[in-house]
Amino acid sequence: MPRVAVVTGGTRGIGAAISKALSGAGYKVAANYGGNDEAAQKFKAETAIAVYKWDVSSFDACSAGLKQVEADLGPIDVLVNNAGITRDTMFHRMDVLEKSILPLVPLGRLGEPEEVARCVLFLASDDAGFITGSTLTANGGQYMV
Repeated sequence: MPRVAVVTGGTRGIGAAISKALSGAGYKVAANYGGNDEAAQKFKAETAIAVYKWDVSSFDACSAGLKQVEADLGPIDVLVNNAGITRDTMFHRMDVLEKSILPLVPLGRLGEPEEVARCVLFLASDDAGFITGSTLTANGGQYMV
């Protein structure tokens, strides 16, 4: 039986990459989104991944949303808390405060959403079954933990 995964902020950017990776690995995925109905419906049409709209800052909305996912897809096995707000934009539109980050990244580039998605896929897999209470740092060497 396929495992069920919920990805908050799962229809755009890194969340979309995570949703697609989990779906490709055989998970039933519920991609949560907060406001852009048009983008969410486009994502759903392109991927056949179920989308659910609720505000992750509201306990009641999360409770109701997760109950709906369980009713539709079954018990939830994986929760990826990806939703967030940032002031970043496309790299070519960023200010020069933000482009100055690149020299601080030893790999000399920003990460790709699919690279983060592969980390999530690993942590959600049985291969990571002995990993608990750890942080997997995917930052191109910018910060050493």
